[in-house]
Amino acid sequence: MWPTPPGALHVRPLPRESAASYLTRLAAAYHLSAAQLLDGLHITATGTPTGPPATEIHLSPEATRRLSGFTRIPPAHLARALARQPPPAAIGTAHAATARWQPVQPAMQPLPACTACTIHRSPHKAVPAAWIHPAPNLPRALICTRHQQAASDARHRTPLDIRCLPELTHARLTARRPPTAASLSWATTITTRWYDHHQHLHERWHTRLHQLTATNPHLTPGPASPTLTCRNLITYPETLTLATALDRLPPHPLTRTQQTAYLHHLASRLQLPRLAPADHDLLWQRLTTR
Repeated sequence: MWPTPPGALHVRPLPRESAASYLTRLAAAYHLSAAQLLDGLHITATGTPTGPPATEIHLSPEATRRLSGFTRIPPAHLARALARQPPPAAIGTAHAATARWQPVQPAMQPLPACTACTIHRSPHKAVPAAWIHPAPNLPRALICTRHQQAASDARHRTPLDIRCLPELTHARLTARRPPTAASLSWATTITTRWYDHHQHLHERWHTRLHQLTATNPHLTPGPASPTLTCRNLITYPETLTLATALDRLPPHPLTRTQQTAYLHHLASRLQLPRLAPADHDLLWQRLTTR
């Protein structure tokens, strides 16, 4: 095995960074490919390494131990920092130093990390992008409140400048008590429907999208419309607000009077003059069914 280079310690993983992303950045610091680094550590890899975010790499315990020795990062620290997905059984129980590259479904792919945070954890400024998974208890988006960068789709090869939208940073900073998974799922589904069907908050979201695309002109010629790829960012504050409000619903159905009071309160939280969902609106369905 190669001796540990003195600079290895300075290539640190970001929280929730995918293992493929960290391995790629680590190898690039020594002008190597990920495959060459694995070979140098005598780790046998299978699968096709197309690189993050489209593929992830799963390491056996022995492979993790060797990577830990190379980077001088304790195995437990590496496990806490890198992706949450458990390895396949054949890798997780293997005694040999093995690794497997596996494709990642688009909806589960990590997102581009803040460039300033990535540089801070790398020994050189010319480093590959880092790819990290969003927190599971928040809307699917990454928001760096310190450097005002964000991403909500893996097709964004670089994070977006969100200095024009301070409400995104404010929403992330005030999310001290994340909503439950059930309420977040409902809220995401509801705001996605509202967004796609131009309901309730359409004018606000349209203005927000225009500001985001004006600040990030590279979005326009991208592989997909910013209307789609930026949706989770555009609706981020309202999704969190709605999810928090849904968490406060009682377990029993609301009476008509309670429904009216709840909608009045929610409209105030969403900064709307009124909120009167139609019978087919998903919000109304959530209020009237248990």
